[in-house]
Amino acid sequence: MALAIVFIFIVIASVLFHLFNPWRATEAASNWGSIDDTLFLTLLITGVFFVAITLFMALALIRFRHRKGLRAQYEPENKPLEWWLIGVTTVAIAGLLAPGLVVYNDFVRVPDNAYELEVVGQQWQWAFRLPGADGRLGTSSVEWISAANPLGLNPEDASGQDDVIVRGNEVRLPVGLPVKVLQRSNDVLHNFYIPQIRSKMDMVPGLVSYFWFTPMVTGSYEILCAEFCGLGHYNMRGRMIVEAPEAFEQWLGQQPTFAQTQEASAQRSGLDPEVERGRALAQQHGCVACHSLDGSKSLGPGWLGLYGSLETLADGSQVRVDEDYLKESILQPGARMVQGYAAVMVPYALADADLEALVALIRSLGPEATDAAQEQRVSDGQQLAETLGCLACHSLDGSPGVGPSWKGLYGATETLMDGREVQVDDAYVRESIVSPAAQTVKGYASVMPAYSLNDAQLQALGAFIAALADKGAP
Repeated sequence: MALAIVFIFIVIASVLFHLFNPWRATEAASNWGSIDDTLFLTLLITGVFFVAITLFMALALIRFRHRKGLRAQYEPENKPLEWWLIGVTTVAIAGLLAPGLVVYNDFVRVPDNAYELEVVGQQWQWAFRLPGADGRLGTSSVEWISAANPLGLNPEDASGQDDVIVRGNEVRLPVGLPVKVLQRSNDVLHNFYIPQIRSKMDMVPGLVSYFWFTPMVTGSYEILCAEFCGLGHYNMRGRMIVEAPEAFEQWLGQQPTFAQTQEASAQRSGLDPEVERGRALAQQHGCVACHSLDGSKSLGPGWLGLYGSLETLADGSQVRVDEDYLKESILQPGARMVQGYAAVMVPYALADADLEALVALIRSLGPEATDAAQEQRVSDGQQLAETLGCLACHSLDGSPGVGPSWKGLYGATETLMDGREVQVDDAYVRESIVSPAAQTVKGYASVMPAYSLNDAQLQALGAFIAALADKGAP
């Protein structure tokens, strides 16, 4: 009897709470009405079933409670009751599904004047693309994804050169303008969800899904991933700011275009056509098989820091490595051999233009190039961290995250899960990327996936982390 009273109390309390609760859904977007009507209908149908089933259980507990001398009547079948249950549940299920199909049809029927916004999901961060002055988004594909082009935009598509790129978890939209949200995923299944707007849809790798809405109320709205996408899923958050059209245009003008990001990437790489031609010649003639470009030891002298240095020759004399010496060493390598290296290089008969290109390459790797090369590695590491999604879990400003912050990490002493202490150096950083579960820092979950990177990429990430040892985020 007591349990029956509890069931009746639950029903009464639930109905009263729904009727008199002070919380109301916001009318933040144009599609709030149809979606909320569908949600209310769903709540009404499921609520009726909840009340009916709970009261039936209370009635059954009261009417059919155990009483001495009373036995239950055996009735294995009741066809009228079965037909009633089939009919009522069929109508209820149709009532749950049909309105959703109508709303979905409205959800994907985009107005002609809709403003396009592309959302790209990647573990565990968001990126956005908006049309530029031409009002159109350029084409994209996974085949064009690279460290310099993480969104995979077509570099040959003229209409995509002015596309605005937002590499971060915050995007802005103008109030009162219909927005078509195009969605892509760069890795696994995600779901773009803005609770206050009541808009959400799966982002399936290899497909472009879309929906639309018109933001009606200015303000800041949280963006969530509503599909489990890995261990850092809970941290995949963003922010959509709806503001006046004038403020939006001002913000949009401050964001880089795709062409600008490519130009900046090329500038960071310091590409010189003559140097690059020399690099191609060095590859073509097999020079890099014996002469390293990064300072490591090889069969012949390394080219990093070679130009302008003072070298000791096999006969004990010294020579300044300049343009004339380099050209002579290419045309007549046995004339003046550097001490400590075997006379194994063969002469090369190259045209003057090719000699100039090779000299330009070696000159670019001179002593002043050591610092430039380090700066380049740091820049490459930052770009790689953004592309791989490292910054979704590791902050650059010391703030807590899924993993340890990179600010001040390099050179610090960290305590591991087993109580041991370790110095964060190049070897530890490299192992933490390749085998992150090997030495997990105490206080952090072992959630980081292993990355298969080449030596250059590992050096670049290590250089970027080391650069944050005693300074803030760049």
